[in-house]
Amino acid sequence: MSEGSVYSAAKVFRHPDQVASWLAEMPSAPLHIRIKPINRCNHSCWYCAYRADGLQLGDEMDEEARLPVGTLRRIATDLVSMGVKAVTFSGGGEPLLYRELPEIIGILGGGGVKVATLTNGANLKGRMADAFAAHGAWVRVSVDAVTDDSYARARGVRPGAFTKLLENMADFTARKSSCVLGVNLVIGAENAGKVAEACAIFRSVGVAHVKLSGVVVANSGAENAAYHLAIQDTVAAQIVEARRLETDSFRIVDHYHALPERFTKLYQSCSMLRFLTVIGADGCVYTCQDKAYTDAGRIGELDEGRFRDFWFSERVQAFLSGFNPSVSCAHHCVSHTKNMLLDEVARLNPEHADFV
Repeated sequence: MSEGSVYSAAKVFRHPDQVASWLAEMPSAPLHIRIKPINRCNHSCWYCAYRADGLQLGDEMDEEARLPVGTLRRIATDLVSMGVKAVTFSGGGEPLLYRELPEIIGILGGGGVKVATLTNGANLKGRMADAFAAHGAWVRVSVDAVTDDSYARARGVRPGAFTKLLENMADFTARKSSCVLGVNLVIGAENAGKVAEACAIFRSVGVAHVKLSGVVVANSGAENAAYHLAIQDTVAAQIVEARRLETDSFRIVDHYHALPERFTKLYQSCSMLRFLTVIGADGCVYTCQDKAYTDAGRIGELDEGRFRDFWFSERVQAFLSGFNPSVSCAHHCVSHTKNMLLDEVARLNPEHADFV
């Protein structure tokens, strides 16, 4: 497994039919949908983008919101019939707290839709673990600590929760299913000197890779850059040490970087809107995970969970065509690199495209 095979901004180009529809400005189903089934969470991470005071993400989130199971069943059925390729369950809250999730995973997986989740891993056991082992493509656990004490401080959980998480992860990898278990290690000032130690711990319980990510502490790119400037040399040395742990079955995926001082977008169209969208626990559809639960990112509300009718409506298609990131997205954007690639493709002169 290589970094590029799991994390790559170029994945969209493996879907030529959808790319052709986008270039021709023809409506098509999204390739990938993030579903936030529940906004309640059993952790309280100090840096959570949906709950931290200094971040705009989730500024209108109702922490009690939960998609009714009937609505989510209808959504899942629509996604299968539309030919959506993949669904990731994420937060909002902790997706594995949604009791009926194994049933929904079964509907999607049984219909040929690949399934994944971003989770804190506390409930990766029992029926939840069974469902992902049977139908999941990947599970990624967000972690930020290396001891029970530091984990409890970062997340407001009881002492011993980190040990229980490691047990859940070890039990999941022991199943030897095709579902890839990975870790997203969120790096900040407190754990900057513990990156290699953390990677060694996660390798010991059988995870396939650890993705290294810098914590986002503010809407301002300059503030984020200043925060990471103080620790980036320490982190760089730790990454060198962590890479010595790599084997054929364990990889370090280095996405840690000093965030740019400006979040300005120079392109006028968000091409990724056609390939990825977000359904929130409030029953609304959003442009992306970076604008979920914000008025600026709200495309509209589903009517009784009928995603197909919503997506192909004239109003929504007009919204997608008219959305301008250079005006609306002066903040961190997970799709920025992907949008720059797509923007370059869209601007190619077709008469010269054969001269590769």
